[in-house]
Amino acid sequence: MEEASQSQLEDIFTSLLTKKPIFRNREVMRHTYTPDNLPHREKQIKQLASILVAPLRGELSSNIFIFGKTGTGKTAVVKYVTNGLKKMGEEMERNIDVSYINCEVIDTQYRVLANLAPEFGAEVPMTGWPTDQVYKLFFKAIDSQERFVVIVLDEIDKLVKKGGDDILYNLTRINNDLNNAKVSVIGISNDLRFTEYLDPRVRSSLSQEELVFPPYNALELQDIMWQRAKVGLEPGVLSDGVIPLCAALAAREHGDARRALDLLRIAGEIAEREESPKITENHVRAALDKIEKDRIVEVVRTLPTQSKLVLQAILILEQRGEGVITTGEVYACYENLCKKRSFEILTQRRVSDLISELDMLGIINARVISKGRYGRTKEIRMASSIDRIQQILNMGV
Repeated sequence: MEEASQSQLEDIFTSLLTKKPIFRNREVMRHTYTPDNLPHREKQIKQLASILVAPLRGELSSNIFIFGKTGTGKTAVVKYVTNGLKKMGEEMERNIDVSYINCEVIDTQYRVLANLAPEFGAEVPMTGWPTDQVYKLFFKAIDSQERFVVIVLDEIDKLVKKGGDDILYNLTRINNDLNNAKVSVIGISNDLRFTEYLDPRVRSSLSQEELVFPPYNALELQDIMWQRAKVGLEPGVLSDGVIPLCAALAAREHGDARRALDLLRIAGEIAEREESPKITENHVRAALDKIEKDRIVEVVRTLPTQSKLVLQAILILEQRGEGVITTGEVYACYENLCKKRSFEILTQRRVSDLISELDMLGIINARVISKGRYGRTKEIRMASSIDRIQQILNMGV
């Protein structure tokens, strides 16, 4: 029986391998892939390169703050330019190091330093040491020789919101004490209000240079997808209208190239599972439905407890159907939920910030309106399925 099962499995794999493939190189279709050229980001590449050329001249480059919505090419441009900087540095015999940290994963000062230190020859345990001791070891390692160091902190807002801005204060002032090395910092953020969370001293140091990345339009997104499709997909697998549809759907979502590429890749995966010889517009619509469901589940599941309580308050008010929901009404309902569950009650200003974060995540729509001499408030509506959100919250995820 076991041999028959194994034989059946081999037949299944053999059958799948003999089907005409959709993908030539699946990794090319992911937004994490950095292509050899980046369409429609020539201006931003030139701006960033004009700042980072300083180490090639033997000078310290300015700290840089880069912001723009998700999927506008910020990370791709930074990696593209810093890779070129390192290569040029090797050719010119300049000692240039680039360290990349994803602050969505590495989100405390200790973790940042513990991940940076080994790149310069200092081993640090991921937990257990005083942060001051880790910083001193990192400082000593980085200053052990003449070099230029560019530290890229991607999703920098996640680091600051969780761990504070001490690490930025230290990194943006480290050059005052270094003897051999020179350090510059690049901060990347999707949150346009991010600098509001920073100490004014850190803000002035980090934002020596600022670059803003605008969203892509539908035609630009088509160019990006055609470029990837030529390398990542087999010839002839794209039906007419697939790339324009992906681009139109992503342009509707603030010109998000990540979303466009994810739509095309997942549509290809669905076509592959259905053993379809081509990716069709129906596959794109199925991919859109899958992405939306997966995104909402993941976003709500990973929300902090206080954000979940605020979202629950909005859901309760929405389900009552009492018309326009305001910040004050949400706060009153949130207070009741906290009292019932014995949770700490945040200030109304902090709850207003959490409402803005839920709006930025696309779970709700929060529009600021003026009440004249009574100040301003937010008009709040659910942007996602109420039943779906309630189901996720009820599951305790």
